[in-house]
Order: sequence, then structure tokens, then C-alpha cells
Amino acid sequence: MDFDHALFRADLDALPWASYGHAYGSAEDVPGCLRALAGDDDAAADEAQGELYGSILHQGSVYEASAQAVPFLARIAAADIRTADVLLLIGGIAEGGEDPSPEAGDGPPAEAGDGLPARVSDEAGESDEVACRRAVVAQLPLLLGALDHQDRAVRQAAAWAAGWTGAAGADTAVPALRDRAAVETDPLVRAELLSALAQLDPEGTARAATEAIGPDGSPPELRIAALLACADIGLPWTPAHHEAALALLPLDRLMADRFDQVRNEPLHHLTVTLLLRDTDPDREAVFALLDGALRHGDPEARTEAVWAALTACELSRGAPARLAAALTAAALADGGGVMTSAGDGRVAASGAGSGGGGGAAGSGSVGGAAGSGAGAASGDGSGALSALGRLGAYGKPAADLLAARAAGEGDVADRALEALVTVDPVRAAPLLARDLESRPRAFAAACGGPVGSLPTLPYDPELLAAVRRRLGAMEPGSMVLPRLAALLTAWGPDAGPAVPELLAALPAYPRQLPKALAAVCPPERRAEAAEALRSLARTAPADDRMEAVRVLHQLTGDHGPLLSLLAERLAAGAGGGDSALRETATAAAALGPAAAPLVPALRAALNAPGADRNNPQMDADIAIAVALHRITGDAAEAVPVLAGVLGDDDGLWRRWTFVRAAEAATGLGPAGRPLVPVLKGLLADPEQVPSAVLALRAIAPEEADTDQLTGLLLDAAEAGAAPAEAVEALVALGVDTLSDEHRDRLTELGERDLRVVRFGLSGTIEAADDRLRARIRTAVVGGVRTAVVSPG
Repeated sequence: MDFDHALFRADLDALPWASYGHAYGSAEDVPGCLRALAGDDDAAADEAQGELYGSILHQGSVYEASAQAVPFLARIAAADIRTADVLLLIGGIAEGGEDPSPEAGDGPPAEAGDGLPARVSDEAGESDEVACRRAVVAQLPLLLGALDHQDRAVRQAAAWAAGWTGAAGADTAVPALRDRAAVETDPLVRAELLSALAQLDPEGTARAATEAIGPDGSPPELRIAALLACADIGLPWTPAHHEAALALLPLDRLMADRFDQVRNEPLHHLTVTLLLRDTDPDREAVFALLDGALRHGDPEARTEAVWAALTACELSRGAPARLAAALTAAALADGGGVMTSAGDGRVAASGAGSGGGGGAAGSGSVGGAAGSGAGAASGDGSGALSALGRLGAYGKPAADLLAARAAGEGDVADRALEALVTVDPVRAAPLLARDLESRPRAFAAACGGPVGSLPTLPYDPELLAAVRRRLGAMEPGSMVLPRLAALLTAWGPDAGPAVPELLAALPAYPRQLPKALAAVCPPERRAEAAEALRSLARTAPADDRMEAVRVLHQLTGDHGPLLSLLAERLAAGAGGGDSALRETATAAAALGPAAAPLVPALRAALNAPGADRNNPQMDADIAIAVALHRITGDAAEAVPVLAGVLGDDDGLWRRWTFVRAAEAATGLGPAGRPLVPVLKGLLADPEQVPSAVLALRAIAPEEADTDQLTGLLLDAAEAGAAPAEAVEALVALGVDTLSDEHRDRLTELGERDLRVVRFGLSGTIEAADDRLRARIRTAVVGGVRTAVVSPG
């Protein structure tokens, strides 16, 4: 098709692009990008394409300008200008879109320049997502026509894009895709066609997908597409599927040239899809598949399997126990060893081999891993060695292997010791003590892992001695210091011998060490510690004195230095912005009535009523409201502040700000009654339900429908929205008050295989869910738990 550049530019200029929005605001830059994309300058076109992916298809999100751009993109593709690339952009916009409601009409598209439909829906109240899907569906004649293009990449892109037109496009797209599938010979295009059909017509594609898994000479690219389609459609996973998947390993390479970014890690996708079915046969199918893949002779296959196994452990409570032996086998294979039976239920490393294709490992400890031969060599090519640390106690049979690898040198030894810290912490402690300086990963795990979210290593006298030596040799500004402080704080009085080192380092680390000093300090050294803190409070810069005076108050009860510093910070506007103001107000609240001299300054620090505030400003106002209430005993000032925060839902990322406001409202008791309407409004958001329920119960218990609130809490926990907080709120309401139905639902949360905790930093989800599971079981067995404890 001839491309009329003048008409294209004129049609572009006829639209009010500046009034449309995309990821970065006004879409006034989009016409320039589209002109460049249609132009002859390849470098400019490549840059324009990148700009469009960043603006109208930003990380998969679509906007008003995205829908408006689709007809122009279609005209470029129809003119055979960068056709495959442009079709992929159109398909991405369809993928980010949504189907219109069944009730919405589909008027005929109007004709635009170059004879192509260019109508963009302007249905009243229609979302950008729906408008984008409509816009792409209007271009189906172009997409389906490109299925016959001579260029394989264009046919493949057209099939992929058509597969994202959803229910709105299925009636038109499916027959054309089937017709092309009947004659297509290219493996990648056949795979893309099958995947598109499985998305648009799952039931009608089930037979074709089943037949394509082979082994009948079908190309591997088509076979893996068929396996993925079978899983997505919901077909039972049979031995034929299992055998085909293992025969195709490694799988990622089969998707390397596909446009499907949703399933580009097939083993991982199969693992997630089957586990989320939440049936015993599907779980066993996943575990058997991963077991075989972890024992595969190809290191690349084992690497894929380790990543999938880690995800399985995050999703399934049964996965760690079921996959421990296979992960151990993979770790041994990475080092050149193989799993052999010792004849007594134990598992040993022996010889040098691929480690692939072995039988199931025993369930005992891994003996002999420290022996000679390649099995003791350092290697973690697949990541299996590190993954053993995610198994917790279920990884203990691999302790010998981990200890042997930890005795080596370099990063792999560090990774092995890191895993041993969680698998067998008592055994790990002396090993870490011997080489603390060169084991940063293991030391981080010993100190609580990511942001202190995991248990610290238990007290060990050898490790304490090593920590003291490290602390004594610490250079100013060391990034290791916070971890040392966290470990000593967790050990408490057992770490008392470290007081001299802490006192010596205190001037250089006035923010990090006071808390640790208070935690470990024995009674006979408190006077010495208090004097050091007083000296620090006199000499340190203002921003570095807060922790010293706070801990001094904790140790001695002397609030004079703390009160003086708080007054100084308030007079200076808290000195460090809203976070510093929040810290100051929180410290004042802890003093209670003793902080009465600070009340005028606290009042002055509040934002004006009705002011446009960001989240840190709101958080500071909440802290001030709490302080005023605790200092004066009067809730009259706190109520309007909290009402203003809870009633402002226009901003982004308000979750934790609202949680803090609801927790503050809980502390007001009946005096917070004016907040009841806004608190009830929070019940529509599962993430806000736990804090809102506790606040309503504290403020107006007579208005709280316990059965309704209990149901909302269970809904939130089952959805994975603040599950630990929801369970604690249920405990606070009283487990003995639950109806039989609600008690059964709570029990199921503790006993089901799918984890309740679904989100968190890598490596922390399993431990958090295990703690929650134990909490639920204790609550159900105990009936009533009047004391609310931390989910940690």
C-alpha cells in the first residue's frame, strides 16, 4: 500500500494531542514520534519506537493517547513500514487493554486516511484500557491480513497481536487464525498461532493443543507452546505432558524467539499455573516435574528448575519438604558429584559426574559431602546451593554438603554458609566466626537477612568474639555496622561482653549503636553507659543526638535531655523535613504528660486544615495528633487531624498512611467516635480492613457487627491482603466468638497448601507464612487469645 505522508501528517495534526495523556503527562510529543516511526531515518525511527514504548505503553500500562495512536500505527504497518515492530506495539496496547462490557455497543468504525478504520471509541465513561482494546479490535482486518505476509516475523507478530484482542475480537480473529494454522509451516509462527488460539478460544483449541505435544515429529517450539496451552486451558496434566516436558528440557531456549513474554520461562509458568489450581494431583505433577528437572544432566535445565522450585516454595507449603532431596541432588551435580545411597537411608556424594537422571534421593542427612572428589568442589551454577537455604528446617539433610562447601573459598563458600545459617544455625555459627570478614552474604543472613526480616543467628560465644573483633577494627562509615548492631541487639544480655567495644565505637556511630548498647548492657555497667550517652548528647551534631537521648531516657528514666532536644528540633522545624518531624512527635508521645512544654510547638507544626499534603506530611500530622492526645489526654485536637487524613483518598500510595491513621484512632477509644464514618469507608479496601476493624472495635464496639467484620477479615486474609494483620485482628475479636463457618475458614488458612502470605522480599515469604501458619494453629487450638502479639 502506498503511504501518503502528507495525509498522515495532516491527520496527526488534526487531533488535540496535547489534551491526551500518557505515562509522562501530555501526549503532545506523540505525533513527532509517529512521524519519525513512519520516516526514512532508521535511527530516528528506532528512537521514536523506544519513546512510544515508554509513553503510550509504559511497562504494560496504556493511556488515552495509546488508543488514539493505534489507527496511525496501523497505517504505518499497512504500508509495510517496520511492520513486525509496529504490529508488536499494537499488540502490546491490546494486551494492556480490557474487553468492553457485554452491554456496550460496537458501532461500525469510520473510514480514515489510506482506507483504514481509524475510529477510536469515545464511549461515555469508558476506561483507557477498554478504549485501547476497542481501538486494536478495529484494526483486526490489518492484523489478520498480515497472517499471509511473506515475512515470517510479520506473520508471527500478527498472530501474537491478534491473540490479545480478547473476547471483543475472538469472533473475528479465531477463524482466520485457524485457517492460517492449517497451512503454516514455520515452527515459531505455528507456536504463536496455537498460543493465540488458546487465549481466544480455549475450549475449541484443547484438542489441537493435546495433539501437538507429540512426540510425532512436531517441532519443539510447537510442542512447548502446546504444553503451555494445555496448562492454561485447564486440561489435566497427564504422564504424556510430564514426559514431553522433561524430554524438551531445557525449555527457555524454545521461547527465545517467541514474542510471548508472559510464558517466556516455561517451566516457571507451568509451576505457577498448576500450583494455583490447588489440587493434590496438580501439586504432585509439579513436584514430579521439578524433581526430574532438578536431576537433569543439563546444567541449563537445572538452572531453570531451581528458579521454578524457589517459586514453588513461595506458593506451596508442601514444596520445601517435597523438593529438598532434588535440590540437594542439583547442588551436588553443580559441584561435580552425584547422589548415591549409603544403604542406611542417608545420602552421600560420590564420584564426578553429571548428576543427571538419578533416582530419588533418600530422606536422611547428606553424608560424605566433605570427602574427596568433585562432589566437594565449589560450584553453584544452577543456584541450587543457595536455594537450599530457602528450605529452612527441611534443608537440614543437606547440612553436611553445605558445611563442606562453606569450608572452601570465595563466593560459593559464602553462599553455602548463607544457606547453612537458615538450615542449621547452630552448626553455622562457629563456621561464620572463623571467617567473618570474607563471608558477607552469610553474615547478612545471620543478622536477619533483608531489612532484618528473618530470625538472627542464635547467640554463640565464638561468633560474639568475632563480632567484637570486627567492631573494634571498624572503619568510620562502615556499611557492616548496622548488621553488627542488629545481631548484638538480638542477643541482648548474652552480648554483654561487647560493651567495651560498643562504648569505644559510640562516638563514631551515634545513630546506630545506642540501641544495641542498651540491649546488651548489664546492670553493673549502666552508669558507665549512661555517662557515655550523656557525653554524646552534649557533643554530637543535632541530627545525631536523638537516639542517644532516647536510649538515655530508657536506661535512666531521665527525660531532661530528650525533652530539651525535642524542643530544639521543633523550634528549628524538626530540621530534617517531615520524617524528622514525625520522629520528634513520636518521641514526644512516648514521654506522655512529661512533654507538656512541647504542646504549643507541636500544634504549630501541624499542617493547616485542608492543606494539600503528601504522604510524609500526613504521617507527620498523624504522629503529632497522637502526641497531643497522649500528652494532654484530650482527643479533641487529634480527631479532626485524623479525619482529614482518613478522608483524603486522592493521593497515591496511601495504604500505610491510612493504616497509621487508623491505629492512631484506635488509641483514642470512644473519644474517636466522629471518625466512625471514615473508618467504615476503609472496610471496602481489604488492605485497610484489619486496622479499620480494630479501630471501630475500640471506638464504638456497640456499632461493630462482629460477624460482618470477621467475614471481612477472613476475606482479606484469604486474598493475601495484610494476612498477618487480619489474623491478629481476628484473635483480638476472640476466636471463641467465631461462627462455625468462620472458624472453619480460619482453620483452613492454617492447613491449606497454598501459602497465605504471597508478597514480600525474596527469601522472606516462606518464613513469614510459616510464622502465620503457626499463629493460626495456636489461635484455633487455644480458642481465645486476648493478647495481640506481633505476627513476627
